[in-house]
Amino acid sequence: MTARASLVRFWLMTLGALIGIGVTLALGRWQLSRAAQKVAIQTEIHQKNKLSAIATPEFLATKDEATNLYRRIALRGTWLPRYTVYLDNRQMHETPGFFVVTPLRLEHSDAVILVQRGWVQRNFMDRTALPTIDTPAGLVLVQGRIAPPPSKLFQFKGPGTGLIRQNLDLPQFRIETGLPLLGVTVLQTGAPSDGLQRDWPPINTGVETNYGYAFQWFSFSALIAILYVWFQIIRRFVAPRRQRPAA
Repeated sequence: MTARASLVRFWLMTLGALIGIGVTLALGRWQLSRAAQKVAIQTEIHQKNKLSAIATPEFLATKDEATNLYRRIALRGTWLPRYTVYLDNRQMHETPGFFVVTPLRLEHSDAVILVQRGWVQRNFMDRTALPTIDTPAGLVLVQGRIAPPPSKLFQFKGPGTGLIRQNLDLPQFRIETGLPLLGVTVLQTGAPSDGLQRDWPPINTGVETNYGYAFQWFSFSALIAILYVWFQIIRRFVAPRRQRPAA
């Protein structure tokens, strides 16, 4: 290899190393920023859990529903059981079953909110069989915490319909039912009732995953730097000098 070609190769490797280090460092910092955001969310959740539960009038008076996200709530209203949905392939205590979701029309209002009422085990012999749950008529008190819409699982086709479905898309469900659904839901808490269990797992923001990814990206960055120094500096300039015979 000529001296000119060797020099071009050296600068190309230098440029590639700088780009690689810059990209991996940027990805590592991005993962740390995501972790910081999740830590802030976890802190917010912890602080809101200390607040008193919001009653129906106070909740309806809130202009921005998202401001009360994760806060405890006690709502009075009437169930709309004809719109109940069973979300399939949901687990509790590592047992597959359904998450049962039913709209609740709030007292003295036309507003309707989806309530994630709890979990029930499915019939393993008949996939289409619906478990028996109780839905009291008349005015009920629902205690829980304000939550985002139900989490979505992977599915091959679009939003499903019917009583049993994989996911529930809130805007699509609003159109499907014609109900004035609010943009948040209620995760009902408390002892088992109505044939449903409510041993919800604690909210996990997954900050450890972000720290893990950040460590991996920073490790890649360090590896690129070490390999560059070894092959392009030490073996190219330092080692040959040491191997020269004394005059």
